[in-house]
Amino acid sequence: MAAPPARARSDYDHLIKLLLIGDSGVGKSCLLLRFSDGSFTTSFITTIGIDFKIRTIELDGKRLKLQIWDTAGQERFRTITTAYYRGAMGILLVYDVTDESSFNNIRNWMRNIEQHASDNVNKILIGNKADMDESKRAVPVSRGQALADEYGIRFFETSAKTNLNVEEVFFSIAKDIKQRLAETDSKAESQTIRINKPDQAANASQPVQSSSCCGS
Repeated sequence: MAAPPARARSDYDHLIKLLLIGDSGVGKSCLLLRFSDGSFTTSFITTIGIDFKIRTIELDGKRLKLQIWDTAGQERFRTITTAYYRGAMGILLVYDVTDESSFNNIRNWMRNIEQHASDNVNKILIGNKADMDESKRAVPVSRGQALADEYGIRFFETSAKTNLNVEEVFFSIAKDIKQRLAETDSKAESQTIRINKPDQAANASQPVQSSSCCGS
């Protein structure tokens, strides 16, 4: 009975759960569709509650299975989507460069992350719809970068329509999470070694010096 999960597990080295959040209409679903399926649609379909897609990528010789959750931006779905914060390893905060209110609301989304997500969750800020005419732009690149710097996170401007920086965004946060997981694993290994070493040392020295276990 245990064989099928083992075979499925061998398809990848790490399972990484990502969460897309931001106001309704900023293009979260379009970004996900572009990254997962390589397609784009101009028809706007509101996400009801939550949806997800999967794509496996290769990074530094490792296969990473990205499970990407697309959340609804409307207020009435907030109680549903907050339940998914806790399991997220990375969160992509998305605003629309032509909509200043969606940018200003990033601070509210950040507060949601602080309340509901894990302390060590990786975050990235995305200004979407960068393909739009400059006359329609409401948020300059400098403001997006300044906000990202304030929170100490990476910043990208993207376009789901032209595929600008879409791959780069997902690969960037996946790389940061992979690095964090590797550091966590190495810390766990070193702690295990430190825990085991005193016992080994005590056992080895006991026949020679029985008082060694009473050292300060």
